[in-house]
Amino acid sequence: MADSSFDIVSKIDRQEVDNALGQTAKEIATRYDFRGTNAEIKWNGEHAIEIQASADDRANAILDVFKGKLIKRNQSLKIVDASEPRQSGQLSKISITLKEGISSEDAKKVSKLIRDEGPKGVKAQIQGDELRVSSKSRDDLQAVQRLVQEADYDFAVQFTNYR
Repeated sequence: MADSSFDIVSKIDRQEVDNALGQTAKEIATRYDFRGTNAEIKWNGEHAIEIQASADDRANAILDVFKGKLIKRNQSLKIVDASEPRQSGQLSKISITLKEGISSEDAKKVSKLIRDEGPKGVKAQIQGDELRVSSKSRDDLQAVQRLVQEADYDFAVQFTNYR
């Protein structure tokens, strides 16, 4: 019998993030507490978003609205790496970097967890910015998925390519 496998990845659903950004922009355009604050949220490159407003508290409020929209769209807040508000002229700006992929150190941590606490006979291989987990038993693979979900890492975890 062939081995069953799945991949552990950390990917961003760009369409969902874009939808959350659009909803946030629409909400700040209509909310009374953002009137006259030059409040704005927009893409700043492929994996970055920029928030600007006339005051630090307004910029943080936009960030909170954006995070709420991400949660409603089933996106992990672990993909968001927001800076502290900084002054730029008369505006306060927050830069958000979207984190994607599993770094080699994080992949080694996950691999070690699977080796140490996972069922026997489960193999984990690091392949670039993802991790391939294989075993003869599908039940063991599901146990590994539960184990990895329960471990709280500082990156979003998804399971793909289940065969």
